[in-house]
Amino acid sequence: MPHLLELNASNNELTTYFLFKPPKNLKEVDFSYNQIPKMQDLSAYQSLTKLLLDFNNIEEIRGLEKCHSLTHLSLSHNRLIAIAGLENLPIKILNLSFNQIEKISGLDSLKTLQKLDLSSNEITSLEGLEEHDLLETINLEDNQIAELRELDYIEDLPLLRVLNLLKNPIQEQTGYWLFVIFKLLQLTELDLKKISVEEKVAAVNKYDPPPEVVAAEDHMAQVMYSVLQPHRIFDSTLPSLDTPYPMLVLVGPLACGKRELTHKICRQFNNFFRYGPCHTTRAAYFGEDNRLDYYFVSQEAFDKMVNTGKFIATYKYSGYYYGLGRDTVESIAREGLATCVHLEIEGVRSLKNTYFKPRYILLVPTNKEVYEGHLRRKGLFSRSEIEEAVSRVDMYIKISQDFPGYFDAVINTDELDEAFTELSFLVKAYLGLEPPAPSDSVQDLNSRAGAGSRIRLLEEQRLSPGRVITGTTWSSSVNEFLDSSAKNYPGGISDRFAAQLSSVEEASLQRRHSAARRALSEKAPGAYVQLFQRDLAVTPAPSSSRQQLLEPTINISLLSDGRNITQDQSFPLTNPESRKSKLKKAIKGCRESGPASGRFVTSAGASAAGVSVRTPVPRACITKEAKAEHQDPRRAENGVDRGKEAEFPSDNLQRRHSKSKAESSLVPPLINRPGSHSRPVLPPIPSGRMTTNP
Repeated sequence: MPHLLELNASNNELTTYFLFKPPKNLKEVDFSYNQIPKMQDLSAYQSLTKLLLDFNNIEEIRGLEKCHSLTHLSLSHNRLIAIAGLENLPIKILNLSFNQIEKISGLDSLKTLQKLDLSSNEITSLEGLEEHDLLETINLEDNQIAELRELDYIEDLPLLRVLNLLKNPIQEQTGYWLFVIFKLLQLTELDLKKISVEEKVAAVNKYDPPPEVVAAEDHMAQVMYSVLQPHRIFDSTLPSLDTPYPMLVLVGPLACGKRELTHKICRQFNNFFRYGPCHTTRAAYFGEDNRLDYYFVSQEAFDKMVNTGKFIATYKYSGYYYGLGRDTVESIAREGLATCVHLEIEGVRSLKNTYFKPRYILLVPTNKEVYEGHLRRKGLFSRSEIEEAVSRVDMYIKISQDFPGYFDAVINTDELDEAFTELSFLVKAYLGLEPPAPSDSVQDLNSRAGAGSRIRLLEEQRLSPGRVITGTTWSSSVNEFLDSSAKNYPGGISDRFAAQLSSVEEASLQRRHSAARRALSEKAPGAYVQLFQRDLAVTPAPSSSRQQLLEPTINISLLSDGRNITQDQSFPLTNPESRKSKLKKAIKGCRESGPASGRFVTSAGASAAGVSVRTPVPRACITKEAKAEHQDPRRAENGVDRGKEAEFPSDNLQRRHSKSKAESSLVPPLINRPGSHSRPVLPPIPSGRMTTNP
């Protein structure tokens, strides 16, 4: 049969094969399920493309050296102990399952291999599978692979889509499923199960999350742990509902000068800023002091602070953890000062998720060679740390260029003295201490920056806060920096956004800027004081809820005989007749003078109707006798009905209230918190209750 193409001699009791003159064009041969003990020389079968020798007694692969057309070879269920004799063959499908193979070797020259089945062997390592770029399917079920690190050998296979590791000890490793998916993101099927997109996203977010995901998870963790703590009002939230707590954040790569510039700014503007040291788990470098540069704590102490909600934001850099402490910011806020800190970009991402709205200034060296030499001369960092720091310079610049407005300003730190001058001028403009000088032109930095890291300025002679600031060449970008709501988009985009602001928004921005500047320059009372020390003359009408909060109220209780008694918070009960006459005289005299003190009594008519009407009683006009009586509470007599003491018509309320506004300068402010003058009132005694004398 000279034209025979396929031969199937399976399921017999053959002990040898090809003991006849071979047809020249024979392509596919099946000798499976026989008793063949060894392979023969197949040099004469150069057209052979498929050879099946499954379920035999073969112990060694040989005789295939000249089969240059062989693409499919199957030797499952034999007695093979090693892979050999397959050099330089164009095999695409190789099945060596159910043998006694311990190592994956002898496959280096099989560059066209696409499907490999090594299931049910004794393989312990995946070494030998690397560099098979065409490999699509690997079946390693029922082997002895135990370590997740073995996946490194097949991590870079670009076309790998199907992997089977069932019945291997590796499946017992913690996080096995997501880790394998993360290491081999190109997979579509693992352990005979399809991989979903959601599982791939979960794997990436767990083992190598994007920076934004890391920051979001950090923020959620801090919020969760802080909510579990006893609630309290933070000082950093008190200054104003319209203006966020002022913070200045200097951002930059390792040892770029941000620590030195932070301390200099805090020393120069010590009436406005205070430095807030972060907590860190790394050891102190030479020249760093605890509590001055950082709070150096152990990993256990840091974890405890995280679990107790002590941090606003945390991040990890170079294997160490850093955290901006809540108590650090609050202690500075209690002093009425703004917080100044320095962070890496990871900390900025976390802080941007909080309700704080700091000013972010990027400090970046543009000459990487000078920067690298500076790091080497310090002698504090390893080679890997220096290489990482230098590589992050381009990352910082790319963020500034790709995300306009991410940083409010960028300053070149090749020369720290010039950088401090620029930073100082910027802070002055921010605080409103010195108006920015108009600039007719902006100097180009391309001549100063290195060839590999040039930063261009904005067109139309406008300096974007996302670009480098040099010298004193300032433009309208200062106004953009001062505007907390401005998005620093290039040129015309920013103008279109600015044109959309309504008059109300413009007024709100101006009000916020002026209030913040007055507070920081100590030209106005502290924002904390303004919350609790309000002038009663400018408060709303007595019926408003805010006045009820800020002004002391009248306590009405019920005596044992069922009569109502109205007790003023300032004046204890006295003899009814003398008390009534003295109060009438005092109020009659004060009608002419007018200033209200914020003390109120309740009219009888209003009490009878069940409505609480509070009438201002001028404290400045209280007679000496009433004051003496107020100082001697022993003269008070219990059981007196004072419901008819004050009978003022309701129209006098508005007249006196408006009059008190006109003469508000005579009104003493409340210096304590609302309700601090109130006294506890016992609940009424039920009628008919039996009482006995002691």
